[in-house]
Amino acid sequence: MDLGVFIPIGNNGWLISTTSPQYKPSFALNRAVVQKAEQYGFEFALSMIKLRGFGGVSEFWDHNLESFTLMAGLAAVTQRIRLYASVALLTLPPALVARMAATIDDISHGRFGVNIVSGWQKAEYEQMGLWPGEAHFARRYDYSSEYVRILRELWDDGVSDFKGDYFTMQDCRLSPRPASPVSIVAAGQSPRGMRFAAEHADYNFILGVGVNTPAAYAASNAKLIEAASLTGRDVGSYVLFMIIADETDAAAQAKWQHYKDGTDATALAWMADQGAADTTADENSTARRINLPEGALNFNMGTLVGSYGSVAAMLDEAASVAGTKGIMLVFDDFLAGMDAFGARIQPLMACRRSLAAHA
Repeated sequence: MDLGVFIPIGNNGWLISTTSPQYKPSFALNRAVVQKAEQYGFEFALSMIKLRGFGGVSEFWDHNLESFTLMAGLAAVTQRIRLYASVALLTLPPALVARMAATIDDISHGRFGVNIVSGWQKAEYEQMGLWPGEAHFARRYDYSSEYVRILRELWDDGVSDFKGDYFTMQDCRLSPRPASPVSIVAAGQSPRGMRFAAEHADYNFILGVGVNTPAAYAASNAKLIEAASLTGRDVGSYVLFMIIADETDAAAQAKWQHYKDGTDATALAWMADQGAADTTADENSTARRINLPEGALNFNMGTLVGSYGSVAAMLDEAASVAGTKGIMLVFDDFLAGMDAFGARIQPLMACRRSLAAHA
């Protein structure tokens, strides 16, 4: 099972709270996080792309770095860990992204992949005059499919003459091409999103479910397995969990409660308004899932709260779910959290013990 870290490219990580750790993103912070991940034997690191924040007292995600340039810098200061940058498809043409990826592939010596962001949050693109209209909500995976086909053609063959509904390539060239295959990651949660992943991606991110229910995402994995069976492709799930750990279960729960007490209601209201804009969204879509009231504080991602031993046991349980290729982690405090994970949690995990011994 692979282990990854969803690095803090935006301020305050993934807790929409005024009482959680407050910090701005920087190259230095993300370099430290990814180098720690590499030190502890993590297989990959991924950075999101976020173009407009949620505001509120915490100024949540009002401060963000850019994904491709960040990962290019990290490629130069790491040796083994695989690096994924995210592309907001509406902002960059596929031929340019293909060339950017080939460049970072060269910097990283074959350790690079691309996360596809089809674009459901209207305000991110409307502010730049790039929102193509409300029809994009329903057609965004058709758009994404054409986009990825062009990427693959350029990476594999160095030329694309693709003609589709959204893109027209005319003897479009790419050289040098990547020396290694560039993996594609998606994050569709709806049936249409799962189908896109099954047709075009190597991995699909799945949201963990609930607090201290590490195997509750099994139904989502089953849907991805079913979708992949129809395409005959090997597409595994990378499952997202937040780790809040301490010496005892009680201490970790107190920390979690402290963060909940500081929930930034104004930022959550802005996020809910954005999620409601897509009236066609399936109930399992990202826009719907992250806004469910019980856990919007951290986007309703699966959250593991407990002692180091309890968290290790829960991660082992999560790793046993059929179809799981890896787990991607976020932390309340990334630097302290990475060290606690590497020194206190990973050595207790049966699914990681051999790697932990060599970290």
